[in-house]
Amino acid sequence: MTSAPNIIEIDHLCTCFGRTVVHQDINLRVAQGEILSVVGGSGSGKTVLMRQMLGLERPYSGSVKVFGVDVHRSKRQALQDVRNNWGMLFQHGALYSALSVFENVARPLRELRTLPEDVITDIVLLKLHMVGLGPEHAKKMPANLSGGMIKRVALARAIALDPKLLFLDEPTAGLDPDRSESFVSLIKDLHANLNLTVVMVTHDLDTLFALSGRIAVLADKRVITTGSTREVVKFQHPFVEHFFLGGRGLRALDAMADQEKMRQ
Repeated sequence: MTSAPNIIEIDHLCTCFGRTVVHQDINLRVAQGEILSVVGGSGSGKTVLMRQMLGLERPYSGSVKVFGVDVHRSKRQALQDVRNNWGMLFQHGALYSALSVFENVARPLRELRTLPEDVITDIVLLKLHMVGLGPEHAKKMPANLSGGMIKRVALARAIALDPKLLFLDEPTAGLDPDRSESFVSLIKDLHANLNLTVVMVTHDLDTLFALSGRIAVLADKRVITTGSTREVVKFQHPFVEHFFLGGRGLRALDAMADQEKMRQ
C-alpha cells in the first residue's frame, strides 16, 4: 500500500528570539488527508510553529516546505500560489469588525481579482451553507454574532478558496460543551467531504481526542513523540503524564473509549 504524500515537511528547524531558544532541531511531516494536532505546554512554541508553517515567522535555521515550496525562501508568486491552497481558522475568528458576514467570507475571493460578482455571491452563500448558516445571516455584522456563529463564519472564510490544507488554532476555544461538540462534528464532516489535510493546535483534550488522527507533542524545545492518541499516552515524559494522564485527560480518554464502544 502506497503511503500518502507529505503536504508539510519541516527539517532541522531551530527558532530563537534573542538568546531564548524555542525550537531546537524539529523534524515533522504532515501527510495528505490526515489531521495532525500539535500540543505542548505554555511557552513550548506550538503557535510559533504554526506561524512558521504559514510563513509568518521565520526560523533561525532549518526549512519549512508546504506543497514542496519552502515558505521562507521562495519568490512571492510561488508563495502566493501556496497560500491560495490553504485556509486558516484563527482562535477568536479574526473577522473584520467593519465588514458583514458576507463581505468577510468574500474577502479572499475578491483578493483574487478574477471572479465576477455573481460568482462570488454564489460561492459565499455555498460556503455559509456548508458551515450550517443560511443566507439570512449574510448581512449581519460580527458584533451581532454569537461565539459559535463567529467560528462558523471564520471557517466559511477559511474554506472560501477550496483549500487543500486547513490550519486550526484552538478551534473550540470559548465555546460551551454543546457548541464545541457541534463544531467538532462540522470539522469532521468538512475534513471528509473536502478531502482536507488539517493541522490543529489545541489544548482542549475532548477536541484533541475527537479530531486527531495523529498527535505531535512539543516539549524540551523539540517534538518528543508523534503518533496516535494511544501511542502518545504511553510515551514516558513528565509533560505527557501531566497533560494526558491527569484528571481531565483520564476523563477525556474514558469518554473516547465509550464512544469507540458505541461505534462497534
